[in-house]
Amino acid sequence: MAEQKRDYYEVLGVDKQADDGAIKKAYRALAKKYHPDMNPGNKDAEKKFKEASEAYAVLSDPEKRRQYDQFGHAAFDGPGGGGGFGGFDFGGADFGDIFGDIFGDIFGGGRSRSRNNGPMKGANIRTQVRITFEEAMTGCEKEVELTLKDSCPKCNGSGAKAGTEPTKCPKCGGKGQVVFTQQSLFGTVRNVQTCPDCGGSGKIIKDKCPNCYGSGFISNRKKLSVSIPAGIDNGQMVRLREKGEPGTNGGPRGDLMVEVMVARHPIFQRQDYNIYSTAPISYAQAALGGDVLIDTIDGKVVYTVKPGTQTDTKVRLKGKGVPSLQNKEVRGDHYVTLVVNVPTGLTATARDLLRQFDEVSGDSLHAVEKKMGGDGKKDAPKKKKGFFS
Repeated sequence: MAEQKRDYYEVLGVDKQADDGAIKKAYRALAKKYHPDMNPGNKDAEKKFKEASEAYAVLSDPEKRRQYDQFGHAAFDGPGGGGGFGGFDFGGADFGDIFGDIFGDIFGGGRSRSRNNGPMKGANIRTQVRITFEEAMTGCEKEVELTLKDSCPKCNGSGAKAGTEPTKCPKCGGKGQVVFTQQSLFGTVRNVQTCPDCGGSGKIIKDKCPNCYGSGFISNRKKLSVSIPAGIDNGQMVRLREKGEPGTNGGPRGDLMVEVMVARHPIFQRQDYNIYSTAPISYAQAALGGDVLIDTIDGKVVYTVKPGTQTDTKVRLKGKGVPSLQNKEVRGDHYVTLVVNVPTGLTATARDLLRQFDEVSGDSLHAVEKKMGGDGKKDAPKKKKGFFS
């Protein structure tokens, strides 16, 4: 029996609302701790390293993370899926800078990150918005409220107190990296790593801004408008460019990823770009044919039922389905199952008329009596007795 996989968030030790930065930080710590080069011959450490790498490969990729949040491990089962640690596809994950740190620790910083103090894009932010089924069909504008960082107005993002400026880091000369050599089994190795004094910024702040405490950013509660396109499905994302965390050293802001949660509808069910529903029709409409009203996302439409329509007959309303995300003028279809309602609570007159109708249309009410010999008793099969009869 295959071993049951642990929850990816549990593996990394992060909350389900964790942002990209927190996920990367958690994986970096686990990768350093359990990397095979740090634990030679330790099979348990190797297993934990592969488990953490698989979790990071999914949670660091926005699309894979969306699928995992919606379907769990089942999202990657079957052909082309995970198939365990050995067969998992790590192609979408960025392990470069993380393994740079790991090998830097092992070999003295020989392959640390090379991002130095250049411009870097800020981290992406995830949030959710809830909409109705009808809003998903027509598109809508929604407002989300969240806390965002902005450049500090007192220091203009420098982090230094007004009237002062950051100074060039004396240790790295403003480059954000330090270089040193080290003797190893392979000879002299030249190592490059992030400057420990300035953290890679290349600058030292002596007098910190009292408004942002030297970070260069302040947090504000903001409301943003999100345009939800017609045809969006439950769990899909809307990306707001450069509405995420601010970048560093002049880099652009990250993006805001808005996950759309679509409420269920009491009548309609969606499958891809088609809609499915049921509609009741009367016995007379089913037998004689006639016009009936059917609910669609565009309102009620008239449909002509053919004479002799049976219950569970399926009809297709072409072009009455879900709009395409690429072109809202292109739509799927609406499939309706017609269900014949059997009348109840008939009046005496209605029952008499129904008996008359039955007599001229096959006399089904007396079919058994006729078949068994006129009085219904001759050679009639015995009725089954109850358990206590």
